[in-house]
Amino acid sequence: MSDTSSDATTPAEATAPAPSPGTDAGTDAGSGAARPAVVLDVWCELQCPDCRGALADLRALRERYGDRLELRLRHFPLDKHRHAFAAAQAAEEAAEQGRGWAYVEAVLERVEELDRTGEPFLVQVAGELGLDAEEFDTALIDGRHILIVDADQAEGKAIGVTGTPTYVLGGERLDGGKSQEGLRERVEEIADRLLAEAP
Repeated sequence: MSDTSSDATTPAEATAPAPSPGTDAGTDAGSGAARPAVVLDVWCELQCPDCRGALADLRALRERYGDRLELRLRHFPLDKHRHAFAAAQAAEEAAEQGRGWAYVEAVLERVEELDRTGEPFLVQVAGELGLDAEEFDTALIDGRHILIVDADQAEGKAIGVTGTPTYVLGGERLDGGKSQEGLRERVEEIADRLLAEAP
């Protein structure tokens, strides 16, 4: 289980963060398309078994809300997982290549392989998804996504994230690292309220 020390539901100490570059964010307001009414920040770590356990809930939320709820990946690699920082960078590269969430899910489904193999596994998954594996390898070497991962992690610490998965929705922080029981229902309750209040 992830390292956590906060209550299951506590107010976030910061407003909803801006989208991380490269994540599967919603359409930019300047493009003319409407943005989702509600944003759920998912503080995740790709070597975390608890995050793998949350996949079913995230899929259910996407199915229920569709474009009305934006699931925004935020990185929070934990020191105890030695491949987590590289995996976060790889997720950013996947997002840049247009398959961010698909990549995240593929890696989380095989956490044990990431534990054993490390960076070669991250490149392998990219190839399996039809992404440019050579570009993945280069991105992990040149560190082009490090600043995004660092910024997410710093922001997470600033609002009290201590483990993964952690969700921030409507100013509330929900800690899924301690227990995911009832968590999706709580997310739905908040999302339904926010959607009802949206103009």
